[in-house]
Amino acid sequence: MSTTAANRYLEGNYAPVADEVTAFDLPVIGELPRELDGRYLRNGPNPIVPPDPATHHWFLGDGMVHGVRVRDGRIEWYRNRYVGSDNVSKHLGRPALGGPNWNASPGGPNTNVGGFAGKLWATVEAGGTPVELDGNLDSVARNAFEDTLPNGFSAHPKYDASTGELHAMCYAWPHLGHLQYVIVGPEGRVRSVTEIPVPGMPMVHDMSITGRYALVYDLPVTVDIDLAFAGSSFPFRWNPDYGSRVGLLPRGAGASADDIVWCDAPLGYAYHPLNAYDTERGTVVVDLPVFEKMFDRDGNGPIGDGAPRLERWEIDPATRSTARTVVDERPVEFPRHNPSVGSAVHRYGYFAGAFGDDSRWPTVKFDYVTGIRTEHDHGAGRAAGEAVFVAREGGTAEDDGWLLTYVHDAGDASTEFVVLEAQDLSRPPVARVPLPQRVPFGFHGNWFPDPPPAERGAGGAVGSSLAIGTDRGSATVALRLLPR
Repeated sequence: MSTTAANRYLEGNYAPVADEVTAFDLPVIGELPRELDGRYLRNGPNPIVPPDPATHHWFLGDGMVHGVRVRDGRIEWYRNRYVGSDNVSKHLGRPALGGPNWNASPGGPNTNVGGFAGKLWATVEAGGTPVELDGNLDSVARNAFEDTLPNGFSAHPKYDASTGELHAMCYAWPHLGHLQYVIVGPEGRVRSVTEIPVPGMPMVHDMSITGRYALVYDLPVTVDIDLAFAGSSFPFRWNPDYGSRVGLLPRGAGASADDIVWCDAPLGYAYHPLNAYDTERGTVVVDLPVFEKMFDRDGNGPIGDGAPRLERWEIDPATRSTARTVVDERPVEFPRHNPSVGSAVHRYGYFAGAFGDDSRWPTVKFDYVTGIRTEHDHGAGRAAGEAVFVAREGGTAEDDGWLLTYVHDAGDASTEFVVLEAQDLSRPPVARVPLPQRVPFGFHGNWFPDPPPAERGAGGAVGSSLAIGTDRGSATVALRLLPR
C-alpha cells in the first residue's frame, strides 16, 4: 500500500482546480447536433483545502459538478460549482447548507449527479445524504428524499422506467454488518427499505436490476477494523478471505433478505456493471469490468492495483454459482449503454479505455454480437472520461445517437467537451468545445434533456423526465458471441 509523500491522485489532471467559473457562448469546433437541448453534467472530487498527500484518498475530495448547457447548436454556458457541504460553507464563507445530515458528514456528495422526481441530485455512497442542486448547479439543500431516507444513499441508483422507481443498494459507515435495499417512488419519497445482513462491511459501489431481481454485489473489499480504529479516513482494503458472491433478491412487494439466493462469484472487484438481464434459462447475465484486486497495494485509490478487464458473469440461482467468460483483456472502465436497453439484452457497451497513469485514454465501443471492439483515439496526451450515450430522436438502432464526454489534454492542461457519433467511432468528433478551465479526472454524470417548453418552470428548471442510472427497456438483440 502507498505510504510515500507523493500522491498520484493530487498530481496532473487528478489535481483540483481552485475557482468556480461561469462562461457564456463558448466557441464550437464542428457542429453541435441541434437535437441536443439540455445539460451535460459530471461530478467528481475536488479538495477545497490541500490534503496530506500521504493519507489522501481520491474518493474523499469535496464534490464539484462541471456542466455545459447545450441549446440550438450552441453552448450557452459552462459552469463548475462545489457541491454544498459543511466543509464548503466553512472554507468559502457560505451560509450553512440546510437539510438533514444524519451522520454529521463534513463533506458533500462527490460521485454522481442525476435527475429524478423533477429535481437534480448530487449523490455519494457510504452514508452521504444527497444534495439537491438547481439548474445552474448551485446547491439548494441536503434532501433525504423529503426526509424519508433513513440513512445514507448510493452513488449508483438504477431507474426502472416501467415503474418510475429508483432502486439503490446502500451501506453506511459505521453501521457494520448490513446493507439497505432502498426503493424510491416516482414522487421522490422512499417507498421501501429492505435490511440485508452481511458478514462484514463490504464496499458496495453499485447494483443492478433485472425484471426479476435486484443484484447485491458482496465482493472482497471490506472495512479493515484496525485501520478504522487507527483513524484512517478510508479504511477499506482488499480481503480475499471474505470471498465473492452475488445475491439475487426477488423484486416485488414483501421480499426480504431471507429470499436472497446467494451465488458464488469469481474473486475480484467490480465497481460498475454495464448492464444485467434475465435469460430464458432462469440465469442472470451481467457484463462488467473486473479488477483482479483492489486496495491491496494502493491504499489511496484504484490505480495501483492494475486495470480492469471486461468480463461476462452468468449467475445461476439453481446451482448458486457463476460462470465467468473473459470478453476482452484490454482495460476499460466507466461503462455506459443506451438507457432504453437497461435490464434487457444489450448489444453495445461504451467505455473509457485504458485506465490510470496512461494519458492516452480512448473512447471504446464494444459490440457483443460481433465481438468487435472499436476505439476513438482522441490523440496523444488526450484522455477521455466516462462517455454518456444520448439517443437520437426517432432512431431505431440501439447505437443511433451520440456520446458525450470531457477530454483532457495533458499537453496544455486543458479540457474539451466532445460529442462523438456513436455509430461510427472512426469519424472525427461531431463537435469539440474548448472549456475555460481544466476539468479534473472525476467520476460520473448524465445528460439532462430539457422538458418541453410548456413544462419548464421559471428559469428553465430541470424537469421530471430526467433519470439517474439506467432505464429498463425492451430491446431484444440476439447475442451470438457468447452463450446465453
